[in-house]
Amino acid sequence: IFTLGPDLAPLAPASLLDLEGPCWVGLAPDGGLAVSEEFGDVRLFGSARQPLGSLGDLTGHPFGSPAGVCTDAAGGVIVADQRRRQVTLFPQARAPICLVSEGLRRPLGVACGPQGQLLVADAEDGNIKVYQSHLELD
Repeated sequence: IFTLGPDLAPLAPASLLDLEGPCWVGLAPDGGLAVSEEFGDVRLFGSARQPLGSLGDLTGHPFGSPAGVCTDAAGGVIVADQRRRQVTLFPQARAPICLVSEGLRRPLGVACGPQGQLLVADAEDGNIKVYQSHLELD
């Protein structure tokens, strides 16, 4: 059971309209949210929960079944796509970059580590795969 500690207080629930099967939610750049939709797209919301568009529409990237989402230190959104068996980085104002595709069977969750690590939960083989980033974006 999750209980609130002395430093946590419940917030009023936020209502985000017109989501189609929201699956995963993660923090987006500038304090907003990135929400993956089952068999759909990844929708972005600003810090006031206003819709900013979807990654697919903004970049032309075709998703199969987006799942886990996270944000890297530079503010790019990282998405695990179960159907396409890949993890893709969506840097701010740049084209998407496939970070990992080999060796993934069903990437479900993603997280960014403090020193540039990328952690991927692969639901098919039951492993957490850890990658070290060597990508530098100028």
